[in-house]
Amino acid sequence: MNKYEEMKARQQEEVNASPIFFAFGKTQLIEGMKKIGLSETDTDKICHIGGGGYIKKTDLPALKAMFARHREERAEAVKADTTGRGFIFDMFYTELNNHEFGYTGEYDDTLEALGYTEEDLDSNPALREGFDYAIAKILGYKEEE
Repeated sequence: MNKYEEMKARQQEEVNASPIFFAFGKTQLIEGMKKIGLSETDTDKICHIGGGGYIKKTDLPALKAMFARHREERAEAVKADTTGRGFIFDMFYTELNNHEFGYTGEYDDTLEALGYTEEDLDSNPALREGFDYAIAKILGYKEEE
């Protein structure tokens, strides 16, 4: 497992341990509310966080803080990789594969998912190096080092 995948797995464990539940219908909503200690009439005490996710309103600040911490951890790892051949490469290689770049040849969804633009790549040599190296490796242009 590469450094980016290790970070994602650790962060996902933290998300999984948070009091989020997912519901895609009334029955699942009621079941989820019960799991977090609410009754089915306590709908005023939860909020929708997107993607079918719900959380108690009182837990929302902690959730936002956790996600901010995760973004900062990734930003620090990117900043520490001055060559682009470490964490940055791992990040782009993983996400390009997750977004099926090898099949589609499209990388816009990868950049969007990571919160980067072409301009970001052009203004940061390490980001550009890691991105270009990941693409080359997926396309078979780079041998294992």
